[in-house]
Amino acid sequence: MNSTSRRRRLTAATVTALAVAVSACSTGSGSTDTKGAGGGTYTIWDPYPQFDKGSDWAKLLDQCGTKAKVKVKRTAFDTSDLGNKTLLAAQQGNSPDVLIVDNPVVSTLAEAGVLTTTDDNKLDTSKVDPNLLAAGQSGGKIYGTPIGANTLALYYNKEVLQKAGVDIASVKDWTSLTAALAKVKKAGKKGITFSAIGTEEGSFQFLPWFWGSGAKLTELDSAQAVSALSLWKDWLKSGYAPNSVLNNTQTTSWQEFAGGDYAFAENGTWQLANAKKAGFDYGVLPIPADTGGNAAAPTGGEFVTVPVQKDTGRYATAQKLVTCLTSGDNLYNTDTTLSYVAPDGEVQDKQVAANADLKPWVDAVKAAKGRTSDDLGTKYPKISEQMWKAVQSALSGSKSPKDALSEAQSAAK
Repeated sequence: MNSTSRRRRLTAATVTALAVAVSACSTGSGSTDTKGAGGGTYTIWDPYPQFDKGSDWAKLLDQCGTKAKVKVKRTAFDTSDLGNKTLLAAQQGNSPDVLIVDNPVVSTLAEAGVLTTTDDNKLDTSKVDPNLLAAGQSGGKIYGTPIGANTLALYYNKEVLQKAGVDIASVKDWTSLTAALAKVKKAGKKGITFSAIGTEEGSFQFLPWFWGSGAKLTELDSAQAVSALSLWKDWLKSGYAPNSVLNNTQTTSWQEFAGGDYAFAENGTWQLANAKKAGFDYGVLPIPADTGGNAAAPTGGEFVTVPVQKDTGRYATAQKLVTCLTSGDNLYNTDTTLSYVAPDGEVQDKQVAANADLKPWVDAVKAAKGRTSDDLGTKYPKISEQMWKAVQSALSGSKSPKDALSEAQSAAK
């Protein structure tokens, strides 16, 4: 791609909403070393500022650099800043050699001409689960490889369910879940808590129910979509879910569940450590689809990508760095640290063998779906914004689920 057209696309992409990143969880500059694959310094940008120079993550980067016979210069940014920093660096011709970025942002950067494809950089993605790889695809091309994934499921309080006479094995679809919530309320406890806040977090949490109804993001006002929003609306109306969901983040929703009175909470893999500290027996259930089976929940987690460089000779070494970071052994160790499920079936089996608590999360990840999948790319942020606005309107009572989604579909067009 010539630099003039690339800058033009970058300018357009800068105004694209990059606030799509959710709960995925230094200063410095991009690569100025113009040496080819024969040595020098290679820059890596990541969204893990919580890991300092002495962390296992930083040590792994150095080890991969040593293996590739180069020096690694690492810069860590907050997730919310990384997309815009990357666009700016690309405009200035100063992109990092390796970029680790939240998966919904990949398509935005790809459409802006910032990232190389696996055809260009020769990354091998053959072992990656196709549903996870889809988040890094745009226009039939693949723009990186996932380093790990997290998603949503239902945590449940075993004691609350037992006292309400609910057998968790009976919860297989929306009807049986709602029946369980009714029993819990009758027993004097609280039903389910989640996040329906008017941000990407709200859309993230609504998507399993939306997709679990059979709805598609290109048809926000379908009968299936209305049924999903009606489910949440009816739960609030019946007192099975609290009105606080309208303002709950995933963190505050978890805090409600950790109080011990709720039967269920929709939350993510990242809460496992907190669940073990909650002081009560808990279990994890993949979110059920309307008529049974596991609903597709949205994938969180990052992709390891190779940005476009003026010196294409750098790609060979960048590919070695990425291959090292995403090798089976390194994925296992990294994803354990990040509370991620590996994107590789062999590594997933190893994770479950070491920690049986991960089994329902592996099942949930296998059913998960990227928010920008189906080649939605940069259309997703606009669709998502209208989705969370519709959820807010319906749950607050200002509009019916049907009217709220009809308005959302018109605005998303």
